[in-house]
Amino acid sequence: MIVIKIRLNIPAVNCRIKTGEYLGIIGPNGGGKTTLLKSILGLVLPAYGQIEVFGKKPGAAGNLIGYVPQITTLEKNFPVRVGEVVLTGRLDPGLRLFHKYSLQDKKMAQQIQEDVGIYNIRDRMVSELSGGQFQKMLIARTLVAEPKLLLLDEPTANVDAASRDHIFSLLKELNSNMTIILVTHDLLAVSSHVKSLACLNSSLVYHGGTEINEKIVNTLYGCPVDLIAHGVPHRVLKEHNEGR
Repeated sequence: MIVIKIRLNIPAVNCRIKTGEYLGIIGPNGGGKTTLLKSILGLVLPAYGQIEVFGKKPGAAGNLIGYVPQITTLEKNFPVRVGEVVLTGRLDPGLRLFHKYSLQDKKMAQQIQEDVGIYNIRDRMVSELSGGQFQKMLIARTLVAEPKLLLLDEPTANVDAASRDHIFSLLKELNSNMTIILVTHDLLAVSSHVKSLACLNSSLVYHGGTEINEKIVNTLYGCPVDLIAHGVPHRVLKEHNEGR
């Protein structure tokens, strides 16, 4: 089954994403990664072309789509506890005043918090969380709605290495039951975890497996690029010409 069909002729972003896919979208800041996610959600209307999500127009898929936004766009000082934030993922779009959560809502929220590894901090204030804990809370809040498609925007930004590894392990498990699209600018962090990659910088440079050659990376970033990686042998940046 095709979950998403994207055909945006200007810029040239055309692809189909199947059920069970785990797609990483990489590219430089300002390349259009977040805008593409918002277009899938129906928050931004494409100027050219069409997007279909579960055979419908963006925005019409409802709770079938879960979205974890960038952590830097969210208010961390709001006086609310972790468990309360996660429960809000069970709210219906047509929320009424004095809403009461059902026993099923509470059981679902507890189970998801246990799965994500934050049930032990459920009573902690959001302002007290580390970057990794805050990101796990956002993921848990999204999962309690039981989406079939999960969109994540820079889910491992500003988190420590242990939290990053835990998040990727969690996403691997989730991928057995849902389609995942993960946006990041961190090529090294994501390439060993996802099933396929899309390289986006205004247009789609590459969409396929996780092996990316030097030509593709140079086209994606607009200048000669080499990777620095830990291990043996170490690699260093090539000499760049001035102005490039």
